[in-house]
Amino acid sequence: MRDDAVDVDVRVRYVDTDQMGVVHHGNYITWFEVGRTEFCRSRRFTYRDLESMGYRLMITGLRCLYRKAVRYDEVVTVRTRVKDLRRRMVTFGYEILCKETGTLIAHGETRHICLDMSNKPRTIPESFRNCLDRGIDGTA
Repeated sequence: MRDDAVDVDVRVRYVDTDQMGVVHHGNYITWFEVGRTEFCRSRRFTYRDLESMGYRLMITGLRCLYRKAVRYDEVVTVRTRVKDLRRRMVTFGYEILCKETGTLIAHGETRHICLDMSNKPRTIPESFRNCLDRGIDGTA
């Protein structure tokens, strides 16, 4: 299996830090979303495209493990990949790395179910599934 992760860099803003001067834990979840958005965009498919087709993704699970602190003005790389793809569900995996050293700062995953606009579970549309499949095995 070829690893087709997508990387996006994020500079830590002052507002991202807490009273101890480190990035507040909630910002990692936002960075996961940035990574997921850029992952899809790199495959020429956006969340807006999915919504225009009458679907959306709802998070059903989230996990984040913190390994090292990050501080104001540091640059992190958010590395995103598809970990698992099923008929109605997709799981994205994330690594937050120090841009300068490559050190692992945090890692985690989000699991999503595909819903229609009335919030009923549906099969992931083929065009979006094809976008995600390329993230797993590297095929076009």
